[in-house]
Amino acid sequence: MAVRIVRLGSPRGKAEGPRLGTVRRPPRGVKKSDYARFGYYDLWLPELSPSARLVKLAQSGDWKKFERRYRGEMARQEPERLLELLALLSHGADFAVGCYCQDESRCHRSILRALLSDHGARIT
Repeated sequence: MAVRIVRLGSPRGKAEGPRLGTVRRPPRGVKKSDYARFGYYDLWLPELSPSARLVKLAQSGDWKKFERRYRGEMARQEPERLLELLALLSHGADFAVGCYCQDESRCHRSILRALLSDHGARIT
């Protein structure tokens, strides 16, 4: 049992389980009923996505500042509880969290991976 960190829209892995979309916006041009079928997500969890202001900061190229501020957003009460919940669930269920970005090293999901690990999540 574990959580996987994935690129939304990519083919699902074997025994991956449900996908949680940690993105600010749903995929453009895709019907809500097709999100799961096209490999995006089964459940939208925007509470773990960076704010719109931070997305612009990341796009400007100031990655260190983005990372620091995103970690600050995730330290707030609601996201912190969600991270604790996902870490706990990773010990008894398979599921995935993800974002659309092609390069994980320049995506909030790389930070989300570290945050989940810090909370004791099992990650594959």
